[in-house]
Amino acid sequence: MRGFDFSSWQTILTSIAGLLLVTLIGMGIRLVMMMTLQQRRERQNRQINERLKALISAYKVLGGSFTGTLTVSPLHLRDLKRIAETEGAEAPGGGTERARRVRDAVEAALSDIVLFGTQAQVELAASAMRDMAGGRPVEVHALVVSLRNYIREVLDLDAIPQTVVIPNQGPARPSAASGRGGREGGGGMMMGGMGLGVGLGGETDPADKG
Repeated sequence: MRGFDFSSWQTILTSIAGLLLVTLIGMGIRLVMMMTLQQRRERQNRQINERLKALISAYKVLGGSFTGTLTVSPLHLRDLKRIAETEGAEAPGGGTERARRVRDAVEAALSDIVLFGTQAQVELAASAMRDMAGGRPVEVHALVVSLRNYIREVLDLDAIPQTVVIPNQGPARPSAASGRGGREGGGGMMMGGMGLGVGLGGETDPADKG
């Protein structure tokens, strides 16, 4: 109060106006900072939601079955047709069209994991890609386990007890509406309004902690 001059009403009003101006400026700066932080948080949440949608969809494709053949045939459609014509029987994997759809869905899921997965998941997906490109049957169970553990941790779900024995999982049997669009539709139902404080980089695979 020592810095104010109360000798006249004019100086008092000037002092009050100065205080109000400083207060308004401070409040404006604070509001701008709060809006900036809120927009950044919303953008990060959207990115996290999109990432989780992609990983959940990839998990459903790669681990949607635990019976039958759990490996992915690396053969292209032309190779499957040639085998069917040569042997005069149904091609491996339950038919050329079904095997092609499984292979295409798995390829799209692996691409999503390379884009959105953790470092350990990217390494597992890259290994599966190399097997597929080299014409070797692709096993994805280890990648499915890594995705399952990571998604449960991000969603703050309890870890699955070691006493619970889960069979090996493999690619889902494709439906008529299979493909990237169909997979994303299933994952999107779980993402509405989710605000998860998880960054986009530097994660470690929960499966590696054990």
